[in-house]
Amino acid sequence: MGLGEGTGEGMDGERWWGIVHDARAAVGARADDRDAADDRDAADDPLVEAVTERLARLSPEDIVAFDVRYVAITDSAYRRPLWNAAYLIEGGCGDDGFMDFRAGLMLQGRAAFERAVADPDSLADLPVVRRMGIEGRGWLGCEGFSYAARDAYRRARGEAGTFDAAMEAALKRTARPARPEGDDWDVEDEAETLRRLPRLAALFSGAES
Repeated sequence: MGLGEGTGEGMDGERWWGIVHDARAAVGARADDRDAADDRDAADDPLVEAVTERLARLSPEDIVAFDVRYVAITDSAYRRPLWNAAYLIEGGCGDDGFMDFRAGLMLQGRAAFERAVADPDSLADLPVVRRMGIEGRGWLGCEGFSYAARDAYRRARGEAGTFDAAMEAALKRTARPARPEGDDWDVEDEAETLRRLPRLAALFSGAES
């Protein structure tokens, strides 16, 4: 069996989230250290590195399987209501920004991620989001997490070409959403956004203190 075959095996949701939670536990309070001015990829941010270290200990097949599962999880959050919440929180959010936003949200752990997908207004409970709204500092998005598996694979194997080939083969067999799901609205319509995301709208209008 080639590296790109059967890569979903051995990396179910429980194991995937367990790696994230283990990394969060390892870095302790620093897991929510989001004080960079415009991204959580600051040089002294330890969480992505903690995940990468754990992935580098796995077999090449499991590292690929982790990234396949990563794609499935981020696709599950490809929803308009969440995207509009990201737009409100970040003061604008394009395609790349929403990919980074979902990556950072996954690093918050399974419970926070699943709550936010089901109810984007629950993002108002996250300390980093409250800090962004009240103090104007910190960041939730994390581009670096999207490269963690590839970086780990390169560390383990000394090359990433076979990783890229395996991912390409796996994703060709995967049905992915062509467009975001869920109701859309003009997030700059303050009355409608207040109706749909009342807590976030209050937080980012300066109504909370």
